[in-house]
Formats: sequence, structure tokens, C-alpha cells
Amino acid sequence: MGLRNQFQEGTAVKNPKLKAFVFDAYGTLFDVHSVIEKCNELFPGKGENISGIWRQKQLEYSFLRQLMGRYSTFLEITRDALRYACKEAGAKLTEDTENQLIRAYLELQHYDETEEVLKKLQSYKTAIFSNGSFDMLSPLVDQSPFCPLLDEVLSVDDVKQFKPTPMAYHHVLDRLGVRREEVLFMSSNTWDIAGAASFGFHTAWINRQGKEMDELGVKPDYEYSDLRGLMEHV
Repeated sequence: MGLRNQFQEGTAVKNPKLKAFVFDAYGTLFDVHSVIEKCNELFPGKGENISGIWRQKQLEYSFLRQLMGRYSTFLEITRDALRYACKEAGAKLTEDTENQLIRAYLELQHYDETEEVLKKLQSYKTAIFSNGSFDMLSPLVDQSPFCPLLDEVLSVDDVKQFKPTPMAYHHVLDRLGVRREEVLFMSSNTWDIAGAASFGFHTAWINRQGKEMDELGVKPDYEYSDLRGLMEHV
């Protein structure tokens, strides 16, 4: 990946303790439901249903595998979730259509404001931290215009522990060389925000769909409708 070569110290910060802005990938930087178009192309009228079930099962399977101690890469989980979604939606999946849909997941559309925001965060360390394995993240990030604006792309695959386990978030500290209180973590997923907040990160919930926060005993430090809200920290 063509990531940034070095970190430059910044001076103008609202919270002088913040040193790293760390982003979840799916739903935060990339629109997981941009696969609906390809789903509808292959299975007319079923795209929204397939996409919704696919994402739901993708998350469920990662959580269940974590609980069962049966780790599998996120790409394998994504394939399993797709197969279930198509069966549930009554769409006959072939090897060819499966590969087309998986390819679509490796080419998800990014949210429009992402590049603009990352350009303004160049005085901080910037990283993606995802449950996605590198065989999914690398092609996805490499095709994005903001790849050169990132210092690191981190995956739980290195530690074989899915978020929201504490061991997963600790990987960020090990790789970026920062302390918990020096990280602002962004995600559109409430379970991810809860996990990161429980671990001790500052958190910003990117609530793109105007949802309610889950009742898990923790709240985000900040809530924004998109990534532009982060500009108040610059």
C-alpha cells in the first residue's frame, strides 16, 4: 500500500493529548451497501435484502467465531455470510456470481468527505483499524484516493482477535506507539464504539443514519453525522 512515509508533529490541537486518529473501515470510510447495485444486477429486485442480510451475518459470524474460539479470516466469513444471505433471499448463487459479489466488496465506494478530512489530519498519525483481513483491506484501500494520506492500515488478523475484544484494540497501541488516551477512534458501528470506549480510547461515533446508541453502558465522546465533524479537533 502507498501509505504515508512519516508522521509530522502538529501544533494546533484542541486536545493536546491526541496523537492518532484511527478509523474503522466498513461503514465508516467505505459504504458496505454500495454492493446493492451489483446484487440487483445479478438478482433483480433482491439487492437491498441480500445486502442487509449479508452485512448482518458478516458481523454475527465474526462475533460467534470469537466466542467459540474458531477464528477465520474476514474474507472467509464474508463468503459464508453471502452464501447464507442468498439462500435466505431465494437467490441462487453460483461460483461466478459469488466471485462477482466478493469482488464488489473489494471495491466498495468510499464516502465523499473521507479524502478531504484526512488531508486536514496530516499533523496526526492516521490509521485504519478493521476486522477485515488484509486480503480484503489491501485492494480496497489501494484503489482509494486517500491511501497516501494514511500512516497505517491495521487488521485484527495480526492478533486473531476480532473487535470488540480488548486484545484487538491493544494492537493499535502496539503498532502506533501511542497510549490509549492519545487515540481518537472513529466508527459508524455502535458495538465498535462501545468496545473502543471500554478499552480507553476517545471515541467519535459517525452516525450516518441517525440511529440510537446501543445500551451497553458506555457512550461515545462525540457523535457526528459524517467525518466532517472531526474538523473541530484540528
